[in-house]
Amino acid sequence: MPDLGALLPGLPIATGLVGVAVALMTYAGIIALLPGERRANRRLKLIAVTPTTASGRGGGVNRRDQVAKTLSEIEAKAKGATKVTLELKIARAGLDWSKRTYWTFAGGSGFVVGFILFLMTDSPFAALGGVFFGSLGLPPLLLRRLRLRRVAKFNKELPNAVDVVVRGIKTGIPVGDCFRMVSREAEEPLRSEFRTIVETQALGLSLGEAVSRLHERVPTAEVNFFSIVINIQQQSGGNLSEALNNLSRVLRDRAKMRGKIQAMSMEAKASASIIAALPFGVAGITTLTSPDYISLLWTTDAGKIALVGSAIWMTLGILVIKKMIAFEI
Repeated sequence: MPDLGALLPGLPIATGLVGVAVALMTYAGIIALLPGERRANRRLKLIAVTPTTASGRGGGVNRRDQVAKTLSEIEAKAKGATKVTLELKIARAGLDWSKRTYWTFAGGSGFVVGFILFLMTDSPFAALGGVFFGSLGLPPLLLRRLRLRRVAKFNKELPNAVDVVVRGIKTGIPVGDCFRMVSREAEEPLRSEFRTIVETQALGLSLGEAVSRLHERVPTAEVNFFSIVINIQQQSGGNLSEALNNLSRVLRDRAKMRGKIQAMSMEAKASASIIAALPFGVAGITTLTSPDYISLLWTTDAGKIALVGSAIWMTLGILVIKKMIAFEI
């Protein structure tokens, strides 16, 4: 019986890439069913509940009703904007690419990865798997990496921008002028985002609608808090400087808590890194000391199947550990 590995030398690599993609989709489906996700959705629903008990003065009841109505409208807009297009993903990453530029980059990266794998394995199956991974896997990973980096910078500078707006309002400067000061003096990406808010207001939109669109480009809890405060003040009135001052304190406390969680989870992250690197370290040492013993993994069909299965289960284990040490604040 002919050796399947000799006939299809690149089949395990292509199968491994497809297996990793299937494992990622399975992981995404499992995460959606976790209790934490359901609790988050339940909290969002409780926010929009309108109080039915009337206590105190009538004006207080009316204001509570207005605030609850505003929160309900904000949640309805958020639910209606769940569809994330490719243009929105590119904007969240801070790139000025068009769809054509993105797909050109995706096609180029797929060609490069496939060509490199073909040179390494001399197999069209491995090259096809490389083209699939390079064109449909690497560009989304790049956008996600850039988006996370941009969001981290934005959240770091947002409390300072809120303090600038608070000091401007207390000195009698209009809110729009405070936003213009932030759009000129803040660091990127805060400067460009606030400039977009100012330009959107110039086109005729209200401040609340402009800030709501900011949450579409930077979908974080901090920006959502900022949008809620602005919208409630615009529709229900109130002391905006005091509300923004409280928001600034909350944002800074969240940043401190995030730093504490990161410090406390470093041990788990180190353990995950060691567990992930251990198989590769053992394989490297065994290759140097007993090459004939470990070569059975890639010279026999059973060894190749074991490698593919190990890669899939190891990927799932790393993703589960990553989810366990990822805390939402």
